[in-house]
Amino acid sequence: MFDQTLQFLTPEESAEVDKALLTTPEKFLTRLTLSTAKLLAFIAKDLNTSVDELTTAQIIAWYETDSKRKQEQGVSASVLKWEATNLEDINLER
Repeated sequence: MFDQTLQFLTPEESAEVDKALLTTPEKFLTRLTLSTAKLLAFIAKDLNTSVDELTTAQIIAWYETDSKRKQEQGVSASVLKWEATNLEDINLER
């Protein structure tokens, strides 16, 4: 099971973005970029590689693994904690 306190954007970082002289869409993109950078670093560490060496295929496979873990063991067992209520479009029988 993964660290339940893992955050990809802290309240303090979000507050810093709020203070920035940016439009609302720019603030959203800034938050997304900050959290994505942290998530990519987490994925790279999990896969024992560097962020620069991550491939699209590795990132997709990592998301699929996390999604499968969530479906089989529950949200608390996954890294990404959102819950999807409609999973009908997912074919896990590949």
